[in-house]
Amino acid sequence: DYDVEVARAFLERLTPTNSFVVITGPELAEDDEAASSAKDGPWQEEVRYGAKYRQSCIPSDLAEEWDSPSEIDVRLKLPPMNEFIPDNLSLRCDDPEQVAAFDPEADYRNMDPKLLVDTASLRMWHKMDRTFRVPKSSIRLQLNTPNIYRSPRSITLNRLFGKILSEDLNSYVYDATCSGINYRVTCVPSAYAISVSGFSEKLPHLLDVVTARVGTLIEEMKEGDGAHPALAAMFEKARQNLLRETKNFVYDSPYEICQYNLRMLNEEKAWHIDHYISELEDKDVEPLTMKECAEVAEDCLFGRSKAVALCIGNIDEKESLEVERIISDRFLKKRPLTEDENPRFNALRMPTKEEAMNIYGPDVASNQVPIILESLAHSEDEENNAVVVTMQTTSSTELGYEGLAVQEIIGSLAYNSAFSQLRTKEQLGYIAAAFVKKTQGGGNGLCVLVQSSNTMPEQIEERCLSWVRQFRKELEDYPDERFAQEAAAVRASLLEKDVKLSEEISSVWSEILNTVPFSEHFKNPVFDRVEKFADVLDLERDEDSRTFQSASELKQKVLDFYDKYFLDKNAVRAVSARTYNHKAKEIFEANIGKPGILSSHDDSRKLKQYLSALPSAPYWGR
Repeated sequence: DYDVEVARAFLERLTPTNSFVVITGPELAEDDEAASSAKDGPWQEEVRYGAKYRQSCIPSDLAEEWDSPSEIDVRLKLPPMNEFIPDNLSLRCDDPEQVAAFDPEADYRNMDPKLLVDTASLRMWHKMDRTFRVPKSSIRLQLNTPNIYRSPRSITLNRLFGKILSEDLNSYVYDATCSGINYRVTCVPSAYAISVSGFSEKLPHLLDVVTARVGTLIEEMKEGDGAHPALAAMFEKARQNLLRETKNFVYDSPYEICQYNLRMLNEEKAWHIDHYISELEDKDVEPLTMKECAEVAEDCLFGRSKAVALCIGNIDEKESLEVERIISDRFLKKRPLTEDENPRFNALRMPTKEEAMNIYGPDVASNQVPIILESLAHSEDEENNAVVVTMQTTSSTELGYEGLAVQEIIGSLAYNSAFSQLRTKEQLGYIAAAFVKKTQGGGNGLCVLVQSSNTMPEQIEERCLSWVRQFRKELEDYPDERFAQEAAAVRASLLEKDVKLSEEISSVWSEILNTVPFSEHFKNPVFDRVEKFADVLDLERDEDSRTFQSASELKQKVLDFYDKYFLDKNAVRAVSARTYNHKAKEIFEANIGKPGILSSHDDSRKLKQYLSALPSAPYWGR
């Protein structure tokens, strides 16, 4: 309860003589003459960190001046009322018309969102919450454009704009974060994503304010450094931060370097990190400018695009249509993208050993795997080597529900087996795992990963491949009941119910985003895709509707799948990524130029010209 005496006593203690003032900054000089500085105190050195500091008591005349100022700086004032604090926390599902429309027999938890807007520029879904009954909502928007990833320079400039916008919005809509609502604007290779979430009533207003600021910020940046020196300083700070973050990538763990190199090879179109560093560092030839940054971001945000959106939670159709108006007025004034212009990313089919021999010659036959990616750890202090062996299966399109389910069973069983053998028994290193890897563009494969400080990459690779053969024997020795148990466990994991509104939002939005790269035939989300996937693993359904008639049949399907993709020497599409520490530098250098061994991004780029793309149609559309 509020106590006026306690409040008065508290306020009476807020005086200059009770204050403790700390001033920190690299620009502080020893000859600082400011009245509020600690110039009367000697410089000292903090014993633990060696930081220089000085301190002194506040002079009585200065304290008196602060206590009874002749005038108050106009910048010192109470903030205005927080416009984002909600006044109405009622539930839309309790509105009279919604109560009248309520169907007690309906399963609202599993009800699909409704396609509320369907135009050439925008598809927007809506679902009003009747399950979790909280006065919160989420608005998600994704503006898809091919312009972000059209060049290393373009995506670099868009990432810079994202950093500037994030810092600018921290102060611009600070009140929103204090009132239980949040916003986020992110840039990914294919789109800008904007989301606002929290208490429902003020969400459309926050979306309006944030998206309006995106436009005015771009206009201010286009006016140049001279017109807005503070923005110019923010741009330079963002450039330096992004450059530092990008350069620091080389200090990632060796196994992460392996995974990055594999991604550069697997994806049909992928800019290398060196391209980004070159754009950020080069100040002599076409340096990045704030004006160019704004123009590129403007083209991606307000140019031709195709958008998807979701309004979900404590929000009705009328309010959702107001959101649609804001989106259309802000972003969708240009002609929409055609289907062929919609950004897509494809995965490449890795070569078999025979195909690798056709590219590099017969010497590849002696390699344990057809293609080997090698790199040297950047830091001389790095003690670890790493190997990631990827055995590609095929596209999700070709695997379908059944193949993906079998692959999931293998991945689930493989993890513990690999950990037990490669780490616990052989003690190759603290990081050892086997798992199913899915790549952008619909690629799939089984990865075996080991990071070790005591074993060279060639030996790690040999042990990984040995485990692959050993695990086949383990699978064959497992009783049928083990496969039934594993199928049930995977199925139970897939069918876990969303227990919070935020979980439902994530599930629904991911299904909507799954449709974005595809053509008109596959534009409708399959909101029960996970349930259909789980049904494949249901061994207790009616016999007529079962995919696998018994645990024995499932086991045989797993063994056949394993033999086809991981053991058939003529069909295995394996790639091994190795990262060497500097103790093994001579081995790395001796391998440069050997057939089938790729030691640079140029080597990978050469190989990619021989490879074909995997089918990318969605497996749920067959």
